[in-house]
Amino acid sequence: MTEPTAEQPAPQPRAAGLSRRRLLGAFGAGTAGVLAAGAAGGVIGRATADDAPAAGAAPTDAVPFHGEHQAGIVTPAQDRLHFVALDVTTDDREDLVQLLQDWTEAARRMTAGRDAGPVGAVDGSQYAPPDDTGEAIGLPASGLTVTVGFGPTLFTTADGTDRFGLAARRPAPLVELPGFPGDQIDPAISGGDLCIQACANDPQVAVHAVRNLIRIGAGVVSVRWSQLGFGRTSSTSTGQATPRNLFGFKDGTDNLKAENGSALDRFVWVGDGDADWLRGGSYLVTRRIRMLIEPWDSSSLDEQQRTIGRTKGSGAPLGQQAEFDPVDFTEQVDGRFAVPETSHVFLAHPTNSGTAILRRGYSFVDGSDGLGRLDAGLFFIAFQQDPETGFVQVQRNLRLDAMNEYIRHTSSAVFACPPGVRDDGDWWGRALFDG
Repeated sequence: MTEPTAEQPAPQPRAAGLSRRRLLGAFGAGTAGVLAAGAAGGVIGRATADDAPAAGAAPTDAVPFHGEHQAGIVTPAQDRLHFVALDVTTDDREDLVQLLQDWTEAARRMTAGRDAGPVGAVDGSQYAPPDDTGEAIGLPASGLTVTVGFGPTLFTTADGTDRFGLAARRPAPLVELPGFPGDQIDPAISGGDLCIQACANDPQVAVHAVRNLIRIGAGVVSVRWSQLGFGRTSSTSTGQATPRNLFGFKDGTDNLKAENGSALDRFVWVGDGDADWLRGGSYLVTRRIRMLIEPWDSSSLDEQQRTIGRTKGSGAPLGQQAEFDPVDFTEQVDGRFAVPETSHVFLAHPTNSGTAILRRGYSFVDGSDGLGRLDAGLFFIAFQQDPETGFVQVQRNLRLDAMNEYIRHTSSAVFACPPGVRDDGDWWGRALFDG
C-alpha cells in the first residue's frame, strides 16, 4: 500500500438532484500510498477548469464529459465505484473502433443523466430489446464519471500477436507490473485488454453505466473481472474532508489534489514522449488489497498507530497535534523516534520514495472467505505519469513496511488512459487508431 506524496521537500529522515428526464431537457437532445494517512505537506499550484472541478457541486449534479483530460481522475472522488476489466474477443480492428465510438456516445449520454441510447429503456418497440436497461430511470446523474484505459495486451498479446496493428504504438511504460515480495496475485482477477472505471454518488448509477457499456460490447468484449467499491479512501480535491479506511485511519491526508496543477503536470499527466496519442492522459494502476481485518482488530492502539505513523483519532503524524501538521522524523517521544522507521508514513514519505501518485481507491467487502473472516480491503487505484517512477518505485520502498503483516495484494493491473474527449465528434482512443 502506498502513501500519497507531494512535491514539497521534506525533512531528511534518519538513515437534491434533477431527474434524468429533467436533465434531458436541460442538456438538450445532442448533448481518477496504497493505504495510508498522508506524509508530506501539500503544495497548492495553479488550477484550470479541467484540473479543478468544483468540489462544492451537489452530489446529484452532472460532471462535464468533455475536456482535456478524462473525467474520473482529478474529479472530486465520488462515494461509489464499479470497475471492470475486459478482454477483446474479436481480431477485427474496425469492430474495436466502432465499440469505442459507441461507448463514448453512451457515456456522454449517461454522465449527463440520460439513457444510454437515444430511444431509451421504455420508448422503443415492444418487440425489440431496449437500448437502455432501465434501472436508473428517475435517478439524477449523481456525479457519474466514466474513465477508460487500454492494457498492454491490447497492443500485443501474451504470445506476441499484434491483433490490431497497434504494437508499434504501445508506449514504453505500458508493461505489466513486476512482482513484489508477499504478492498473492490471482491471474483470474488481474490484467485485461480494456478497463472501465465508473464512479458515482449512487451505486445504482455506477452499476447502470458499466452494465450498459458491457451490453453494447457484446460480441466484441467479455468481462474478465470486476470490482465494486464504496467509501472513497482518498480525497482528490482540497474541498473534500479526509475519509477513513477499513483500518479506521484517515486515508489520503496529503494526496495530490486537483487544485495543484503544477504537481499534476509533473506526476500525473503524460507529456511529450514516445506516445503522442497519450499526451494529456495518464497511467492507471489497480491492486486489490485484502486487509486482514481480524488480526488488525486484535492489535493494540499503540501498535496500530506505530504501524501507520499517525494517530487514529485526529490523523496527526505521531509526535504532532493536528492532521495537517508536517511530519517530523527527528521528533522523539519517551526517548524513541515518534515516527518509526518501519511505519507506512516513514517509508512512503517523498523524501524516501522520491515521487508522487494520485490515489483514488475505494474500500470493498466481498462477503467472507468461508472461515468466518471478512474478505475486505482496499481496491487501490492510482494515476501517474509513469508506473515505473510512480507506483513501482513507491511499492519497492515499502518492502519493510510494518503494514505488510496486515495486508495481501491479490490482483494487479495497469492501463494507459487516453486524454479526454474534446467534443461531440471525438471519441476515446481516436488519436491512437487514427495515427
